[in-house]
Amino acid sequence: MSVQEFLEKTERYVVEIIGGRRRTLHDRCFSVLLFCVSRVYLNIIQLRLFLYREGLLRQRTLGCFVVSVGNLTVGGTGKTPVVEVFARTLTAQGRRVAILSRGYRSNPRPLWEKLLGLFSTNYRTVPPRVVSDGHRLLMNSSMAGDEPFMLASNLPDVRVVVDKDRVKGGRYAIRELGVDTLLLDDGFQYLRLKPRVNILLVDSTNPFCNHHPLPRGLLREPIRNLRRADYIFLTKSNGGSHLRHLKHFVQRHNSRAEIIECTHRPKYLADVYSRDKRGLEHLRGHRVAAISGIAVPESFEAFLRELGAELVYAEQFADHHRYRQQEVIDFVNRSLNHKAEFIVTTEKDAVRFPRLERRDLPLYYLRVEIDILSGRESFDECIRRICLV
Repeated sequence: MSVQEFLEKTERYVVEIIGGRRRTLHDRCFSVLLFCVSRVYLNIIQLRLFLYREGLLRQRTLGCFVVSVGNLTVGGTGKTPVVEVFARTLTAQGRRVAILSRGYRSNPRPLWEKLLGLFSTNYRTVPPRVVSDGHRLLMNSSMAGDEPFMLASNLPDVRVVVDKDRVKGGRYAIRELGVDTLLLDDGFQYLRLKPRVNILLVDSTNPFCNHHPLPRGLLREPIRNLRRADYIFLTKSNGGSHLRHLKHFVQRHNSRAEIIECTHRPKYLADVYSRDKRGLEHLRGHRVAAISGIAVPESFEAFLRELGAELVYAEQFADHHRYRQQEVIDFVNRSLNHKAEFIVTTEKDAVRFPRLERRDLPLYYLRVEIDILSGRESFDECIRRICLV
């Protein structure tokens, strides 16, 4: 078993513990261990927030408008489409936008670069990775990371910069790429760079998991830290009655934040390799196999069923799984055995697919975009607040 396979297997096991799907004595003992670790983690997080709040750790400002988009929980809130909407809207309003990302699970830097980076914050010593300079796509998904590559592919006029040190990445984007607006992707916990606007995403279908912090739950920090947000997006909304209770719960922790309801709406299918588009009606009445490696695969598979597909076979991998060619070939063969007519994956998975010399089944990804259901005035006000600076 490779290191990646071991880590993914461990991750799936912990997720099953968190979700209450494992109940043996061994599992319950391990759950108690996770709970104890989560208490230590919680205290460390709160200490860090206290140090920044009291000025004992310093927040940087970079002289341009910084917008942070992030979550309280790990994965699954639909953050990437929201970042894309903000970048696209701000660019259309004349802002020169760069997205700053840490490039989660991108290929690591060489050791000599890591050592140089430890002793220098000067971006000229070890420059960040530029996925797109606003004119050209400069890296593949393994170098950039899934989300940065996907954003750079869909936003040709937006700069995308990857560096774990987002302060250094921001300085580079301002001085070398000429930007005036920084979008801090997954930035709610990145306290070194001070945002002018803090946007928090909450998955309305599973807002706070079991209310435990990592690793016993999925919370990165306590729910009460909702109070740091200026705008709160309730994603994956469906207009159900539970939203009223969720809004009240959120407002008890943060009465000043504007709340915006939005949904993730499928738009079309596209060929994984050629990007040729097909309408969603292509799914209706057809036998489909689904493959995904995302935080909440259930929502993706539910989309396929709602669009009329007969889901005859599905496989789920760990979030951000990087597919090997043999894995995809094996999945294609199993899909053929289930008499699937074509395969559908997510857009985020599509950037991690290897090239296949032969394609025994068509392979599509489902393009999903954000639609705002309520709070459009608050979204427009947020855009104006950024553009008037």
